[in-house]
Amino acid sequence: MEALTWAERKVFTWPDPKSAKAQAKFLLTRAKGSTKALAERLGISRRTVERYRAGKLTTPQKRLRAALVEETASEWQPQVRAQARQQAATSSGMMVDVTAHFGFTCTGSSDDGRERQITTDISPYYAKQILELQEAGATEEDLHPIVAEAITESYFTEWGTHAAGLRADFTHVSQIEFRF
Repeated sequence: MEALTWAERKVFTWPDPKSAKAQAKFLLTRAKGSTKALAERLGISRRTVERYRAGKLTTPQKRLRAALVEETASEWQPQVRAQARQQAATSSGMMVDVTAHFGFTCTGSSDDGRERQITTDISPYYAKQILELQEAGATEEDLHPIVAEAITESYFTEWGTHAAGLRADFTHVSQIEFRF
């Protein structure tokens, strides 16, 4: 889930606000000017939100700094994010880079499972399924079978031209990264 979030953030065309004042102003616009709503979202008082907006406070504590950065990034450039998701789900697909333990099942297969580092394209069909599951609030474990199926199709069976009937499962995911 985190890898999908980072993939979306890599398509931004403008850098997100960096100062606490700029982040507070931006988040207030997203909260339609409601200091109460933003204060609840960040876990601080309304007065603190007003002080950051006015620039009277400039250096947030560690927890608030992390909340400001995360909330700003999650709200930044929603149209750019939506375009990237739409394009991945309909035409371009995504790229996945994963390090995990892959095990195989196939008639006549002698491949024992082992850890592999694989970078491959995912078709728009699978990209759409992955993005829909993410939007529905699926867990990482819910995504693993779909990602494994997508990797099997593109990498191991080369889009259905080799190893008919092969099924790959992966466990012990060490690292995963998506790119739009």
